[in-house]
Amino acid sequence: MGSFIAFHSGHTDYLIFIIALTTTVLFQIISNLANDLGDFVKGTDNDKRIGPARTIQSGKITVYQMKIAIIVTSILSLLSAFLLIYLARENMSSKIIFSYLILACFCVIAAITYTVGKKPYGYSGFGDLMVFIFFGVVGVIGSNTLFTKEIDWSLLLPASVIGCLSSAVLNLNNMRDIANDTDLHKNTIVVKIGQKKAKLYHCFLLVFAFLCLISYSILKQNYWLSMGCLPILSLFKHCKIVIKNKNPQELDSELKKVALTTFLVSLFVGLGLLFQSKF
Repeated sequence: MGSFIAFHSGHTDYLIFIIALTTTVLFQIISNLANDLGDFVKGTDNDKRIGPARTIQSGKITVYQMKIAIIVTSILSLLSAFLLIYLARENMSSKIIFSYLILACFCVIAAITYTVGKKPYGYSGFGDLMVFIFFGVVGVIGSNTLFTKEIDWSLLLPASVIGCLSSAVLNLNNMRDIANDTDLHKNTIVVKIGQKKAKLYHCFLLVFAFLCLISYSILKQNYWLSMGCLPILSLFKHCKIVIKNKNPQELDSELKKVALTTFLVSLFVGLGLLFQSKF
């Protein structure tokens, strides 16, 4: 999302785009590995857990091997992030460069401490907020600034779109696992507010994402941006499924729909901006 908007404003650098994408994927991998480790160590990954078996839980790798994988991936992600900052440093203020260096370290720390450590924030109900910040605000505004060299705060609107949709993925995951999480004191937002309110919260995230993208297109007086709303509209049927759901296991397939939609929203925004340039 951040890169497409930067490209449209005339800031194109495919090398920065590729390294930014690589860095993002590495951060995501750390998050997945650490989540696998943390939930297993705390006993959350057990026979009662709904969803596909994880690698440590299934016995495919050991705890020690997972720790090595996390360390190696963390090093690779930081190297990729530092290379990205180095490539984008030209015409960038020292303040922004320093902020990027700090953010890179925080991204790794946030990815690991979601479930790992004595007081993981994922077990205290802060997972949704952190996902919104790092997947949304940091992801969109951070990537855009790599190209433009300055922070555009109007991007909080499209950043909120990605942040809300990403939080919706996590919320679905937590709704699916509510029974097991409750038993093991993993106090996600879903556990705190209950399944019924979590369903309403889920629909709120999707509607708010839609409204933010519409607002951004109006703010920029660029209605091609609203093409990104088309994939979100498809989620209103999904919302109906979630509201009526009585079997948490059935929510597992809905996770993929929201995750894919999040990608398609960014892609459709990019296509909208491309069409505007052509026509």
